[in-house]
Amino acid sequence: MRWLVRIAGVLAAVALVGWFFRVPIMLEAVGLAVRMRTPVGPHQEVDWDRGPAAPTAAAADRPPNIVLIVADDLGWNDLSFGGGGVAHGSVPTPNIDSIAAEGLQFTRGYSGSGTCAPSRAAMMSGRYPTRFGFEFTPTPPGMLPMMARLVPSDRLHPLITYFDDLGEGIPFEEMGVPASEVTLAETLREAGYHTVHIGKWHLGRSNGMAPHDQGFDESLLMASGLYLPVNDPGVVNSKQDFDPIDKFLWKGMQFASSWNGGPAFEPGGYLTDYYTDEAVKVIEANRNRPFFLYLAHWAPHTPLQATRADYDALSHIENHTLRVYAAMIRALDRGVGRVLAALEANGLAENTLVLFTSDNGGANYIGLPAINQPYRGWKITFFEGGIHVPFFARWPARIPAGSRYDEPVHHFDLYATAAAAAGAAMPSDRPMDGVDLLPFALGRKSTTPHERLFWRSGHYQVAIADGWKLQVAERPDKVWLFDMRNDPTEQHNVADSHPDRVHAMREMLAAHNEEQVEPAWPALIEAPIRIDKVLNEPESPDDEYVYWPN
Repeated sequence: MRWLVRIAGVLAAVALVGWFFRVPIMLEAVGLAVRMRTPVGPHQEVDWDRGPAAPTAAAADRPPNIVLIVADDLGWNDLSFGGGGVAHGSVPTPNIDSIAAEGLQFTRGYSGSGTCAPSRAAMMSGRYPTRFGFEFTPTPPGMLPMMARLVPSDRLHPLITYFDDLGEGIPFEEMGVPASEVTLAETLREAGYHTVHIGKWHLGRSNGMAPHDQGFDESLLMASGLYLPVNDPGVVNSKQDFDPIDKFLWKGMQFASSWNGGPAFEPGGYLTDYYTDEAVKVIEANRNRPFFLYLAHWAPHTPLQATRADYDALSHIENHTLRVYAAMIRALDRGVGRVLAALEANGLAENTLVLFTSDNGGANYIGLPAINQPYRGWKITFFEGGIHVPFFARWPARIPAGSRYDEPVHHFDLYATAAAAAGAAMPSDRPMDGVDLLPFALGRKSTTPHERLFWRSGHYQVAIADGWKLQVAERPDKVWLFDMRNDPTEQHNVADSHPDRVHAMREMLAAHNEEQVEPAWPALIEAPIRIDKVLNEPESPDDEYVYWPN
């Protein structure tokens, strides 16, 4: 009997500890569940398909190669192009900058959404993602309920959750771009291109939605999001204890890739460098045939992890988080430089269209206030800091160096621009929202690409038209109107003094919404995002904010 009493005592103690420390224990349980569900094997080399041993035509006589490089959560002020840069410009980005300097800068380039996945859906489909129900960002199992537990209950504006109303919901793997959409990869493959995806996808993994089912001949997928194992001697980590997302990611993510839908394995080094290594191999393997490379970097998305070498090279930065973040930007820029150098070394640079952008702006939850300057807002808003992104194109055979275009353009235009460059036929059985940007940017068309542009995430909706930007929300019940020609950083809300303009643009939004479909899956939370503060700054009743449905 004594041993039963002792066991009962131990169980009672464990239960008591679990009660007081239930969130840490639940986080550990999340990590255990992830490891059990997706075991990660040792590293395996990718055997990329190799094109012809000799060219069938000179590189200049073939359709252009197309390389689309997408950063994740890159802030407008993270690049040194135009005088900005991390840590007051002390961490330059010469390689990314060179794409604009040697090609074309779209000064008003807009992302498809204020969050990652809908933006990527716009790029891959050439359409508003709300045309096929891709309105909210898919999240891994358990992430949002865990976040809800981690958010302090005494916030001025509480988190709104819908978990209890929705039952089981749709599995994460089934939230994506439906197989019925014609992706950019499918369009280019039909035109004779070899198509390769490396990195992030976030557009579904089942029911024909995985990259290798959506037109990519080869796909090296980011199966999870650690850049290196947390305890790797070559990594420096920065954990944001004030951020619920960060707490989940450190426990819920692994160091993992997969190949064409196969089992997960460890990448061959720091994730940004690994993707770059593999991209260089792809360029070398395909130098004798037209190819499309979608290089979807994870950097500089959280969790913030840098190589020790990059961290040590930035000893002048005192703030640890800023130093890790800057080191990640340094690795990203180095990787872009290596891709450009590989094109040059293989005689492909002149006739390759290189496109560079970010899926959205920088996030307030990393606690770095300068990343989107001079714009207000962050990722997870439709203010300029959330959707005004770097948007560059380089094609020496066609685009004069130092070109610039100042009218609004959108992520879905990347599809049409790439297809036109390739001579590929666009889908004709559905509305396509993107247009080929080069005739406008190079002066062959005098009109603008888009008279109107729209964004929607549930009740929070935006329209841009005739130099004005309207934002409307139900939580808070508010209207913002900005004169973008005279106030590009959205400092002065003039909605009250221009009621006719507000009314006209509301009608535009209503007409646009009539053409969209209901979300393919519901929002699970609505998070209050302060427009002008990072997450770890003190709250004030005067803070402007908007609720964002995930």
